[in-house]
Amino acid sequence: MDFACVGVRAEPYAVGPTLVFRVRITATGEDRRVHAVALRCQFRVEPAQRGYSDAEAEGLGDLFGERERWGRSLNPMQFAQVSVVVPGFDGSTEVDLPVPCSYDTDIAATRYCEALTGGEVPLLLLFSGTAFRGRGGFQVEPVPWHKEAVCRMPVAVWREMIDQHFPGCGWLRLPREVLDALRSYRSRHALPSWEATVEQLLDRAGGDGSPESRVLTVEGSPT
Repeated sequence: MDFACVGVRAEPYAVGPTLVFRVRITATGEDRRVHAVALRCQFRVEPAQRGYSDAEAEGLGDLFGERERWGRSLNPMQFAQVSVVVPGFDGSTEVDLPVPCSYDTDIAATRYCEALTGGEVPLLLLFSGTAFRGRGGFQVEPVPWHKEAVCRMPVAVWREMIDQHFPGCGWLRLPREVLDALRSYRSRHALPSWEATVEQLLDRAGGDGSPESRVLTVEGSPT
């Protein structure tokens, strides 16, 4: 069998951020009847397969370092791994591969996509699994590990997916003790939202508005 990625879209009705990759599967050989395929797909970002603006290079500095190092540091990174059972078909078929995504920018692949201002995300889809074939009965054969497909996912699709679930918002992870202190502060001051809580703390911190000038104090301790 041969594989090709023919499209990718943001799933608007998913509970969380989800991309849906459309994959075409073509059975080769004399017998093109396939009863089913237990398919696995690994998605890998191939950062060396595109160019980057100066702004993008700055945003990718914590992942790959300075441009001078990119000859050694632009290594592939894991994006996702999914499994799906493909129903029977004769000759060729197309199947959707839903890929749940994270907005956690501490994850390398997410941070990479967030740093891109345009163009495409170079992805490589690596397939494996088991195929059940044959007209006169089942023949079980593995999907070879070398089967793969290239996908040039538009950065706009990624942005659309994130904006569907977090419009105009960013993501921040905090240690539990800091989050508990913030929660206590919000409760004491009867603040309606986390946004209002952070804004009040910023207002009280004063300074010139730059991150370097702000030392936020929660429960009497700098955080």
